[in-house]
Amino acid sequence: MTDTVPAAQRPVILVADDDPAVLAAVRGDLRGRYGRHNRVLTASGGQEAIDTLHQLKLRGDPVAVVVSDQRMPDVTGSEVLTASLELFPDVRTVLLTAYADTDVAIGAINDLHLDYYILKPWDPPEERLFPVIDDLLGDWHAQHQPTYTVTRVVGSRWSARTHEIRDYLQRNQIPMKWFDVDVSQEGRLLSESAGADGLPLVITPNGSALHSPGLAELAEALGHKTHADAESFDLAIVGAGPAGLAAAVYGASEGLRTICIEQLVPGGQAGQSSRIENYLGFPNGISGTDLARRAVTQAKRFHVDVLAPTATVGLDLTGPYPRLEQEDGSAISCGAIILACGVAYHGLDVPGCAELEGRGVFYGATLSERDSVRGEDIVVVGGANSAGQAAVFFSDYARSVTILCRAAELGAKMSTYLVDQIEARPNITVRCGATASTLEGGDRLKTVTVLDAGTGATEELAATTLFVFIGASPRTDWLPPQVTRDARGFILTGPALGDQRHATADGERDPFLYETSAPGVFAVGDVRASSVKRVASAVGEGSVAVQFVHQVLRS
Repeated sequence: MTDTVPAAQRPVILVADDDPAVLAAVRGDLRGRYGRHNRVLTASGGQEAIDTLHQLKLRGDPVAVVVSDQRMPDVTGSEVLTASLELFPDVRTVLLTAYADTDVAIGAINDLHLDYYILKPWDPPEERLFPVIDDLLGDWHAQHQPTYTVTRVVGSRWSARTHEIRDYLQRNQIPMKWFDVDVSQEGRLLSESAGADGLPLVITPNGSALHSPGLAELAEALGHKTHADAESFDLAIVGAGPAGLAAAVYGASEGLRTICIEQLVPGGQAGQSSRIENYLGFPNGISGTDLARRAVTQAKRFHVDVLAPTATVGLDLTGPYPRLEQEDGSAISCGAIILACGVAYHGLDVPGCAELEGRGVFYGATLSERDSVRGEDIVVVGGANSAGQAAVFFSDYARSVTILCRAAELGAKMSTYLVDQIEARPNITVRCGATASTLEGGDRLKTVTVLDAGTGATEELAATTLFVFIGASPRTDWLPPQVTRDARGFILTGPALGDQRHATADGERDPFLYETSAPGVFAVGDVRASSVKRVASAVGEGSVAVQFVHQVLRS
């Protein structure tokens, strides 16, 4: 190791390369850019890099990024990054490769979940090196905060209210320490200190104690914005999933005063995905929470007012401009509206389910349950991509995962890459043509009765957790009748409105592509009838809709 490590606990960026000239160049570039807030350490070979990583681990030093050349004689870059991930599971990894080593980099993406590879030389660093390191450091810092900034949650794993709070914090990537009063002595001591107000207890970084807070109360206590700074905007977007956030970024970047209102957590259903692997530009995949965090950061950079959690309860179209009515009694006027309010998972209508929601039965991926399912038997109900992503993710922690798929084969609605991953996991069992018929357990889930649709036979499975992904309904019950929907509640737009015409100051016109039956009101993403239920298509719809918003505002 060529640097003297200071006592300050700044995050480490470690670089390994056996070429002295290259090592000196990358060290100079990184120290010049990141040396003020990070420690840039270097190693002149693969084994030296691994030895350095072990020393850092023993000292408890934080390691944020490891950059390693692939072609080193003693230990390859892939081996260095493998050791990095074993010692620091959340470290971000970069492989420096020659053009001829591209296949090695692709292999590292598949085998190691490599974050980036950079072809040498990386000149100019402002274009080819720094953006990569900026991105990775941003990811790392989003999940690693000083311990004094951690929010503490005390409650029972089998409490639905506790689960809601934990899921909210996890999906917002708010550093959290969780104390289960059923197994944690420290949790019980904190619970006794909470007094008669009971659990769940949330202790914010500034020491404030909140007893069973609502999400809006919790958000305000953590400094999140839930109220608008103004009463009128050029563009208002309801929903902060991929479609809504894309519309917000494009609208604000093109000069529109934009507000984006989300009733729960930015990211929508995509935000609950453990890893999205077929989204363009992310060869190693990206988690839904990371994608949402990046999109929100991008939107705020363009001065979008992002409110969450803030519930929109009505749309008034009787005046000269549309008005969105909020749950707190306030209203927001706007020149145009984009509805990107998404969908909600269907409930599992079987005996015992309602009583066990939040006590072992969850809708969506609820990644906050990752540690809770460790070493246990769990069930995933559903046969589309969301179910597959959850099954693969939880298989790294649970003892066994059983997928109950109503279709005759798993590939009917699931992407091939997920089917292949599921087949490669020995602790995942797939049962096609099967459904959950009864759930039992009293205060928490204990057994799932499985019904075979072909034979009518039933079997009882022991399980502590069941995740449900069985289709979804649009969040449109708050809309007025002027916004036409199909029989299932999805919003009709553009050509789907048939012969309907919109009256304007210049005469009648056809509705724009994503425009609803109400002029100036658009719908994009999952809430739109006949939309493609994929992240990329939602982003495309949100960005395209903004072009039509401009035309509405000009008229």
